[in-house]
Amino acid sequence: MDAYAVVQTGGKQYLVKENDTLTIERLAVEAGEEVKLEPVLARSNGTSLEVGTPAIDAAAVTSTVVEHIRGPKLINFKKKRRKGYSRKVGHRQELTVIKVNSIA
Repeated sequence: MDAYAVVQTGGKQYLVKENDTLTIERLAVEAGEEVKLEPVLARSNGTSLEVGTPAIDAAAVTSTVVEHIRGPKLINFKKKRRKGYSRKVGHRQELTVIKVNSIA
């Protein structure tokens, strides 16, 4: 079994392995720079699992920012029949694509 870790970023939790490519919430880091994802909630070296309470101290996942993108357009449409009320709002989420380098 491969080594993996569970990290929290952008209010969400992700299971990551080395050389994985992830699309996460936008980070304030330029493309090409390295970033440490913390807190690490759990990690495994392939044989044993270490779970934090709630996070593991001195554990970090190092990754490189590949690019910044925008997600697909999502439409929120509300309508009340016979009242002449309709509302249409669109939203595109700002995202960051990262490549996981190492789990420490």
